[in-house]
Amino acid sequence: MSKTDNTAAVDSPVAERNPKRWWILIVLCLSSLVLVIDNMVLNVAIPQISTELNATSQDIQWVIDAYILVFAGLLLTSGSLSDRFGRRLVMIVGLALFGAASLLAAYASNPEMLIAGRVVMGIGGALIMPSTLSILITVFDEQERPKAIASWSAVAMIGMVGGPIVGGVMLNHFWWGSVFLLNVPIAIVAILAAMALMPESKGPWTKPDLLGMVLSIVGTTAAVWTIIEFPHAGISGTWPGLVVAIAGVAAFIARELTAEHPMVPMHLFRNKVFTASSFSLVLVTFANAGLMLVLTQYLQFVLDYSPIKTAVAFTPMALSALVFNMVGAGLTQKLGVRSVAVVGLLILAAGSAVLAVMQVDSPFWLPAVAMALVGAGAGLAMPAAIGALMGAVPPEQAGVGSALNDTIQQTGGALGVAVLGAILASTYKNGMPEDAPEAIRENVTSAIASGNDALANAAREAFTSAMQTTFWASGAAVLIASVVAFFLMKGAHAATGEEAPAVEAELVDTP
Repeated sequence: MSKTDNTAAVDSPVAERNPKRWWILIVLCLSSLVLVIDNMVLNVAIPQISTELNATSQDIQWVIDAYILVFAGLLLTSGSLSDRFGRRLVMIVGLALFGAASLLAAYASNPEMLIAGRVVMGIGGALIMPSTLSILITVFDEQERPKAIASWSAVAMIGMVGGPIVGGVMLNHFWWGSVFLLNVPIAIVAILAAMALMPESKGPWTKPDLLGMVLSIVGTTAAVWTIIEFPHAGISGTWPGLVVAIAGVAAFIARELTAEHPMVPMHLFRNKVFTASSFSLVLVTFANAGLMLVLTQYLQFVLDYSPIKTAVAFTPMALSALVFNMVGAGLTQKLGVRSVAVVGLLILAAGSAVLAVMQVDSPFWLPAVAMALVGAGAGLAMPAAIGALMGAVPPEQAGVGSALNDTIQQTGGALGVAVLGAILASTYKNGMPEDAPEAIRENVTSAIASGNDALANAAREAFTSAMQTTFWASGAAVLIASVVAFFLMKGAHAATGEEAPAVEAELVDTP
């Protein structure tokens, strides 16, 4: 079939289900997994990279931030391009760029070369991520879509936990570049499988909104940079970025409201289901990003876990998320999106509350229970919210809708690291003795490495107290999300396209 209408392309009956759809889902999950694992593995490899490349702390900061800035800045543009030129094509191009850039990064001989590789990896990642969800929405009908989205979502949690473990094992046997080299065969397999299994899909052709693309890149990149830098530089060091971000986003919104063929359908934000889903995703990723940041330090610096043991300690969260992703898919069919999302958010808030009562000498079962609750809550809430969000997006704009979902989550994650990180840092500093050296009052690592037992014990107590405050703040954010979801997600559908107007969408069966 070369062309079909909205119903056939997005809500095809069982008789027209793609027989290769579950194989296609494996490819989509593999494509997403390589992005998640790469970023988590990098955190483990930073010490070796710093030593062997003689990288300064500023170099390391750019190794991390260069990817984030490019990735976040290009998401909306790449989603729009995938709708116009083909979602499979854009994903394959992204995988090729990501694989080639990983090869460059693996054999980098200096920090500048590594940063350049990370920039190109960010471009590739921005092309891959929106395409995976938009292809999933096109390939699966409304009956199977919740289960497919749940599987796709579970991959991120598995990658978050598995990445550091894989990285630790590889660094014990190979050089630091091996953590990037790992991406190359995965990208090659994903490209070959995509070419063999996936049909091409795209929306109806419209003139590209070039000005909108430029404004979205400028506004989003400036906003993410400001969020990243604010905890370190304060308002005095980030106000130019803040001004550019506000001006860029405002100009982008004005452009999209007046453009004949806007890149982003701004009318979506008048849809209460879309708005509630977006807000819930921001706060869930906000809480989860802060959790990974804080809990990793607690396990290593307070409970004295090794990096590998710390990664293994997150296993209850990964297993719980995997199980409840699948459970949630079935419950969504029976109870509806809103009920599953609200219950998931409440369980996630309960997990934050358990984390907030942990002490300096808490036994392992307590963080294990807390992480299992967090995994269960996220496993229920995130696929439900993503399904509701995509259900409000017109099918011919599935690519840009998926990009909006990714941008929302990236923003929430960046805010979580910035805001919760600032709460953690300021509360820790206030809890340390005033006569302690400034470096020790600023950094728990310095206190523990000082060799002064009294200061090290004070640092553990201060960090634990700061962690409790941070998790209470995180839990409060999730509770707010649950209230918003309860009142605004009534009648939400799990990516069935029922919220969208009838439009023409093109599905090309290209082998």
